[in-house]
Amino acid sequence: MGETVVEGRVAVRLHGLKKSFGSGAARMEVLHGVELEARLGEILLLVGPSGCGKTTLLTLVAGLLDADGGSIQVFGQDVERMPAAAKTDFRRDNIGFVFQQYNLIPTLTAAENTAVPLLIRCVPRKEAVRRAAALLERIGLERRTHAVPAELSGGEQQRVAVARALIAEPRLVICDEPTASLDGETGEHVMAAIRAQALTETRCLIVVTHDSRIFRFGDRIARMLDGRILSVEKASAA
Repeated sequence: MGETVVEGRVAVRLHGLKKSFGSGAARMEVLHGVELEARLGEILLLVGPSGCGKTTLLTLVAGLLDADGGSIQVFGQDVERMPAAAKTDFRRDNIGFVFQQYNLIPTLTAAENTAVPLLIRCVPRKEAVRRAAALLERIGLERRTHAVPAELSGGEQQRVAVARALIAEPRLVICDEPTASLDGETGEHVMAAIRAQALTETRCLIVVTHDSRIFRFGDRIARMLDGRILSVEKASAA
């Protein structure tokens, strides 16, 4: 891919971003010229009602969908202009994902689930699992490394999912409703783990959430409605 250039502290820059689904009379415009920046060293919370375009926006940033208009720059790279294979490589090397439903492989242990991104990169299995177990220890799961998902609580499964997203040291971590399936206390523990283990000066986190109880873990809040960013403010103002 060549050397990437990051302009200042900007990790992600969206300009005039548009996306529609369907065609003809059934065509629905989901994003209407979105303008947004996410910075290195911050947790940017993306909030808004269901159906306002939050998940679509994340999917475009990750290069899983093509935009209809506008531009997407991630670490100085124009994602929209990348060929499909280059997008896949860029996503593998730079982006980690935390999903609402955990998406753990039921037959693998916590350490093995965490190690999957390393195994995809051809890291030897023993080394990959060792590194995964060390990361799980840092987020308080040292006694659960050999447990399969069915033996873990919801909060423990989500922390494994966080560890899996971080194990390959991505520069951008995308979290889609990471606390939606958790009670308030457990959700706060998960967000505390995310902030403590994921946030660095050279990494950016974008978190979609409806959960106002975790707003305090963010640095800025981007409020979204009907496919547009209405405002971006410091999280302390929420």
